[in-house]
Amino acid sequence: MHRIKKGDTVEIISGKDKGRRGKILEVIPPETRVLVEGINVYKRHLRPTQTFRGGIVDKPLPLHASKVMPVCPHCNKPTRVYATLDQESHRRVCGECEKVMDNK
Repeated sequence: MHRIKKGDTVEIISGKDKGRRGKILEVIPPETRVLVEGINVYKRHLRPTQTFRGGIVDKPLPLHASKVMPVCPHCNKPTRVYATLDQESHRRVCGECEKVMDNK
């Protein structure tokens, strides 16, 4: 789960949404799942409450982490991520262009 973080852009590599890209909203490490914006969305019918009018709401469901691949911000390609140790801090490195993917 160290290869993907919240806020990363990922590409779906298998399933009904294959080839689509989205931003990671949440990472769920115990279940090895990620929540991706606009991907794997289903319709939820909610009844009215005192604060909610009710109706049909789109809700994203989590995907397994093995179905997503991070997109490098430099080369804009889905890539494998490698970890390096630079001056006592871990960095994620793109496997294609070998540039650091972290913003720090």
